[in-house]
Amino acid sequence: MIPASVVKELRDKTGAGMMDCKKALNETNGDVEKAVEYLREKGLAAAAKKAGRIAAEGVVDAYIHMGGKIGVLVEVNCETDFVARTDDFREFVRDVAMQIAATNPQYLSREEVPEEMLEKEREILRAQALNEGKPEKVVEKIIAGRIEKYYAENCLLEQAFIRDTDKSITDLLKDKIAKIGENISIRRFTRYEMGEGLEKKGCNLAEEVAQMTKPE
Repeated sequence: MIPASVVKELRDKTGAGMMDCKKALNETNGDVEKAVEYLREKGLAAAAKKAGRIAAEGVVDAYIHMGGKIGVLVEVNCETDFVARTDDFREFVRDVAMQIAATNPQYLSREEVPEEMLEKEREILRAQALNEGKPEKVVEKIIAGRIEKYYAENCLLEQAFIRDTDKSITDLLKDKIAKIGENISIRRFTRYEMGEGLEKKGCNLAEEVAQMTKPE
């Protein structure tokens, strides 16, 4: 079993997806440097290098679910119009739109979460931990862990991909960059849900969308 810390180290060095890093480490018996070479040979270590390149082309895609109950608009950018018209790119954009429909992320990345929101969340988590009888000395560690969970639930790039929960959306993005060979970025999105904010009978729309978008 390859330790998670070693997988993270390889991801940080190469920008490759988590599953590709695990495979590379398994193939090289956990040797990070050999795993880097493995990923480069496979063309999977290129995502990080491409991240700084300008991505000003792309598409704005619309995804409508449940006969008009949920709608998503998402803008995803790439470097060239040629790539924007490929099936691979369009498939990625559609996967992102379905993810947004299913999980209703509040932010694109953790950097977008307002500091005042985080402070409020920390206060709530601190009170919860103390009410649970947790020792004062471990409360801050508990808060830090729960803040990470908050990011994973509310930030699109950190969410588990609904069609393959072993991957995050960031992993999916890096995999697609490596495959297509251009920088790709999810720029912005908007999600609409019919009757949002109105009192209505509850239903688990996220679960229903996830079920409908699972691969056969």
